[in-house]
Amino acid sequence: MARILWLNWSGGGNLPPSLGIARVLTERGHQVAFAGRPEMVPRVKTAGFRAIEITDAYKQVDRYPQGHFMTRAACYLTSPAVEEQVRSIVSTEAPDIVLIDAMFPAALAQAADFKQPTIVFVHTFVFRQLDMWRKLTATFDGMRQQAGFAALPPLDELWRKRDRVVSTSLGAFDAAPTPGWDLVRHVGPVLEDEKFAVPTPLPWPDSNPTPLALVSFSTGFEQRNVDKVQRALDALADLPVHAVATTGGIVAPNEVASPANAVVLNYAAHDPILHHAALVVTHGGHGTAMRAMRHGVPMVVIPGLAGDQPFVAAAVQEWGAGRALPGDAGTDAIRAAAQEVLSTPSFRRIATEKSALLADVDGAANAADEVEALLASQAQQTNFTGTAPKHGQRQQVA
Repeated sequence: MARILWLNWSGGGNLPPSLGIARVLTERGHQVAFAGRPEMVPRVKTAGFRAIEITDAYKQVDRYPQGHFMTRAACYLTSPAVEEQVRSIVSTEAPDIVLIDAMFPAALAQAADFKQPTIVFVHTFVFRQLDMWRKLTATFDGMRQQAGFAALPPLDELWRKRDRVVSTSLGAFDAAPTPGWDLVRHVGPVLEDEKFAVPTPLPWPDSNPTPLALVSFSTGFEQRNVDKVQRALDALADLPVHAVATTGGIVAPNEVASPANAVVLNYAAHDPILHHAALVVTHGGHGTAMRAMRHGVPMVVIPGLAGDQPFVAAAVQEWGAGRALPGDAGTDAIRAAAQEVLSTPSFRRIATEKSALLADVDGAANAADEVEALLASQAQQTNFTGTAPKHGQRQQVA
């Protein structure tokens, strides 16, 4: 049994798959604790795991550039106060392995000094958007430097000096690997529902022949967009569909005007809806897109503010499994794309073909295998030499 510490960024697409992997690790007898910003704590506790609050998450936020939608996030993800608390937590917890979210530079920058092996978790594509990851990290570091703090290492150093980079995407869906990045492991999507996302009765019986459309945008507070939800609902209002919009608790159902053919819910499990759906209108979060793909449901993708969403949108369109629109697409454009996807059989056919690639993939179990393989490699090296290998001396495991 291993003690595992997860240094977490609780973004809408980051925490659910992390919880799914933690569930499998716990079922295998390991102990998993999460450390993260205050917003993370209730979600982790609800899932049944121990949560360690990084109380200094926003201690230095007043020094960061104000007025940016990611100001608070940048402070949490990069500030020296968080770095110091991360070091303290790792020292106190003394885990056997540390798992670190790819979007958490403050934690990644400290990992070189950890005695434990470390894995970076990327909850979307790696190679389709490697330059984007570099730019995103540089953007956060730029905000840190504007706050008056020393620069952090670039992404290549933050990721490639760890023991593994685990992507919860499918290798067949990503771009070809970049030379020199042999530490990346694709394990497949982890499509875990949080406890509050439960099967929810809809106003229409399953036998109703009217096509069902799911509208689901980001559940991250940084990407709250009432107008976007309204535009999607208005676009579907005149189409011969029933629409279900889930807002993830960041947009209240009473903030939007629901048309007669729609219902707006804070939370609902998506799998039962997708089982009957003909269309998904989404922001291009990797988890939502992969869940739609697993059910063979074509998409209209309207990217939000997260850096990976345009790449997910482009991939869906490239495959022919849906249409990609600009992030500011208006009602008419959304309606036209939805009509095209609903009326063109090839979109559903290709989405169904892609779903076959995901049918037998258990991303959570595969990710847990990677964690256990690194633990076993570390133990073998320690037994052979009498000392643990220095951090960054990767033991390659097939």
